[in-house]
Amino acid sequence: MLGRHLVERLVADGDSVVALDVAPEVHDLAPAGAPGPRPRTVRADVRDAAAVRAAVAGADVVVHAAAALPSYPAAEIVDVDVRGTESVLAAARSAGVPRVVHVSSTAVYGLPEHVPTPETADFGPVDPYSRAKIEAELACRAARAEGLTVPVLRPKTFLGPQRLGLFAMLFQWADEGRHFPLLDGGRVRTQMLDVEDLVAATCAAVRGPAKRVNTDVNIAATEFGTLAEDFQAVLDEAGYGRRIRSVPAAPALPLLRLLDSTGLSPVYGRLLAKLRRDSYVTTDRAAAVLGFRPRWSNRASILRTYRWWRENQAALAATPAGRTHRSPWREGALRVAKLAF
Repeated sequence: MLGRHLVERLVADGDSVVALDVAPEVHDLAPAGAPGPRPRTVRADVRDAAAVRAAVAGADVVVHAAAALPSYPAAEIVDVDVRGTESVLAAARSAGVPRVVHVSSTAVYGLPEHVPTPETADFGPVDPYSRAKIEAELACRAARAEGLTVPVLRPKTFLGPQRLGLFAMLFQWADEGRHFPLLDGGRVRTQMLDVEDLVAATCAAVRGPAKRVNTDVNIAATEFGTLAEDFQAVLDEAGYGRRIRSVPAAPALPLLRLLDSTGLSPVYGRLLAKLRRDSYVTTDRAAAVLGFRPRWSNRASILRTYRWWRENQAALAATPAGRTHRSPWREGALRVAKLAF
């Protein structure tokens, strides 16, 4: 999802782009009529060192945003997120590319006790995904020490057109006129991000002075409410008068953890913990280093994503469930649970 939006922006800015992706739909990037030169697309796995070396040859900058998401098997997460990052960094050094922008995640902080969380906070590995993201960042730090410029962006969960994943579940329930459950009523403050803002921050890291951008930067919305408030905006937009319903965490968590372990629920372990505590980060460094200030609030971003979803339902109905941000995730046992709402 991020790659598609980023390619469109770079092409619109007049850049010459090579897009490497493992997904088949990489070949429909930047359709005919786009204002910039059409990107050259390469279908390959980021762990394919030879393919990555060929793709980055002659580049001025590499943006590395490939990753296996938390829903993937643990071994695959480590392999893609760590070995894939090492592959990209090695290819850039070999080709003499001076800068690699690495898109990481605020997952490196784990489940921090203190918010807002600054970039200087300790790493807090709590699951295979956060551990892999940390290892990938350590590889970036090693590359910096060898002279490569490596801005590391740590975005919060991002939304926008083409975003499905777990959010498709909220949109579907809202559109069916159902209430939506949240653990303990969703009273926690949870920061998100619009993909348009993440693209803007990435472009700033691509073009900014090397000495200034060669650091770690949180990227997130600055206007956000509680999870209940932001999700309620979707239910209000749907127009059925439905509400967020509070589900007591104590009895619900053991069942949700069991369903996660058996593959019967898309709500993975770390997300269960995140749904019960405040989660937001500092953004001062993004303004100082990148000159970046987000345009979108949580609520505005989630509503524009929902409106895009509603406008594209016919086409999305044929989209198979999958494990990417651009696929609806399988509801599993939650398909039955929603009948109670």
